[in-house]
Amino acid sequence: METESLEELNKLLAKVTYTSTVYHIHTGDLDINDHVTVATKTFMRYKELKVLISSLRRYYKDMTLIVADDSFESEKITEENVQQYIMPGGQGWFAGRNLAVSQVTTKYFLWVDDDFLFTDQTKIEALVEVMEAIPELDVVGGSVTGNQFYFSLPYEEGDELTGGCLHRKSNGTFNSIPNFPRCHMVNGVVNFFLARTDAVSRVRFDPKLKRVAHSEMFMDGLGRLMVASCGHVSIGHQPRSANADYAKFRHPAQSKMEYKNQLHFFKNHLKCILYG
Repeated sequence: METESLEELNKLLAKVTYTSTVYHIHTGDLDINDHVTVATKTFMRYKELKVLISSLRRYYKDMTLIVADDSFESEKITEENVQQYIMPGGQGWFAGRNLAVSQVTTKYFLWVDDDFLFTDQTKIEALVEVMEAIPELDVVGGSVTGNQFYFSLPYEEGDELTGGCLHRKSNGTFNSIPNFPRCHMVNGVVNFFLARTDAVSRVRFDPKLKRVAHSEMFMDGLGRLMVASCGHVSIGHQPRSANADYAKFRHPAQSKMEYKNQLHFFKNHLKCILYG
């Protein structure tokens, strides 16, 4: 293919898919515990964390769970195959993600929130199968109680002085993945995803983002991470319960939102980020 138009080139590349004929792991025979580590970040929600662990053990009794914990008053978790890393209080969402992922020694990690719930639809092997079939994939997201929350990130190039505009388009997809009809290429996914440890470690989670952060990792990884969303693997969400101490930190001040945008404008040379 050949074109002098960047816009046309992006359209063409969005339709190109490479399918490997060699699997790195024979998923039917693998010991999933040797290839996947579950990782989460917790903050003042030990009740929910214990429910998460109990649900994980129902389906994957020997899988390692790594917990990054920046609660102000920590509580020791003593369950088997749980590695709890205590951080200084309130270090933040992305700092905790970085710590958890830094301790992963397996090829893949499965990211979950501390108030999720493993169910009979949480088939980690199915996500591994997709990743092994398409070795270029770095992240594959599932759904949370039926919500895939995937998005695309089209970039509108600007001038050298002011930079361009990034659009986060909810439900934006590119091409489907051959042999996996419920999987599509996207730019970002929900907080339930399987990722190649080495690929995500290269992008990292910006620790300056403490309270407002998720899409931002995928924005930083645009052009460096190949991402897909699959609708055939899901995880549940625990019923929300009152937690006054946690709630004080759950909804950040407007100043935090403004800081997040300023950081992205400077770091990624943008003049605007649009959501829709």
